[in-house]
Amino acid sequence: MAKVCAICGKRRQVGIKMSHSHKRNKRAWKPNLQRVKILIDGKTPRRVNVCTRCLRSGKVQRAL
Repeated sequence: MAKVCAICGKRRQVGIKMSHSHKRNKRAWKPNLQRVKILIDGKTPRRVNVCTRCLRSGKVQRAL
């Protein structure tokens, strides 16, 4: 399963880590994904990966 938010599509971003001596190494920033049970279309509960930004902003309705 890909590490992608089911709501906003946020995924891994890549960049370069730079040391003090300016040696360059590749690195990655991964989103903070949580596997939660949410309501799809207000009625169907499903377990999906959602980033914490979407959870906090109220873009999803959690199924309890």
